[in-house]
Amino acid sequence: MENKRVEKINRLIQKDLAEILREKSQSEFLGAMMSVTKVNITSDLSFARVYVSIFVVGDKYSDEQILALLMEKKDYIRMLLGQKERFQLRIIPDLMFFIDDTLQYAKRIDELLKS
Repeated sequence: MENKRVEKINRLIQKDLAEILREKSQSEFLGAMMSVTKVNITSDLSFARVYVSIFVVGDKYSDEQILALLMEKKDYIRMLLGQKERFQLRIIPDLMFFIDDTLQYAKRIDELLKS
């Protein structure tokens, strides 16, 4: 029962964070396009590990710079998430952002297999 609830909350937070990041990408995150690929919330619902794929237009900014900006604004993002989830969750988890590098990893494996 608990596992199903955690999975439901993971999907809910993933959907709403993706929407928040899409809306705020131009004004808050230097125009970087971000996709929330996975959310893992702890069983006590206090922390959420958020994995994002970052697509930067041009070579102006790196993924690490955008991730640092995400971490800097995580309280603001948490507040926006709380406004969306106020009727669903009693406690909004603390957010920790990580770069999801599965696309780069798959691309690297593909290149190794071709050579």
